[in-house]
Amino acid sequence: MKKFMLLLSTLLFLFAATVQAHGPVRQKAEEQITVNASADKVWAIIKNYHDMSWLPGISSTSGDGGNVKGAVRVLTLKDGGTITEELKKYDEAKMSYGYKITDMSTAKTITHAGVEEKVPALPVDNYSASIDVEAQGDKTVVSWTAGYYRAYTNNNPPVEMNEETANAAVTGILKAGLAHLKVLAEK
Repeated sequence: MKKFMLLLSTLLFLFAATVQAHGPVRQKAEEQITVNASADKVWAIIKNYHDMSWLPGISSTSGDGGNVKGAVRVLTLKDGGTITEELKKYDEAKMSYGYKITDMSTAKTITHAGVEEKVPALPVDNYSASIDVEAQGDKTVVSWTAGYYRAYTNNNPPVEMNEETANAAVTGILKAGLAHLKVLAEK
């Protein structure tokens, strides 16, 4: 009986330690909007991978490689920060593309747990996303889906790089981008 109780105690301790010591969990943001315009018109606005003029918060975009897998674009944000992204898939016929962030500038530096930490321009890590345009009669549904981790990959993240901050930032970008795309396409 003592051995059983010792084993049970050990298992409960290990379980509790595991629950308390979890790292970041992959997050997902999905936004969708219906646009009162043809899919061809909507796609024409976003299909050039190196043109992000339709996304609020972007000052300029430069790129290399066109709409071919492996193409790289650098987004310069209105606050001066930069985000570098790589095109992972592009399908003209399906009006869809996917990309991944490969590098970001630092927005600021903070001290957390006695250590200087760089807060990236977008408070995420391992971010990838896809944009899909789908005709639905004379309207169009645009879906933008992103998967990512919070920027701080250790336990006990600072507020600047936790899940809530990452989710708010990504959701804000997706919603603002789709809303502006709708305005542009419905002109």
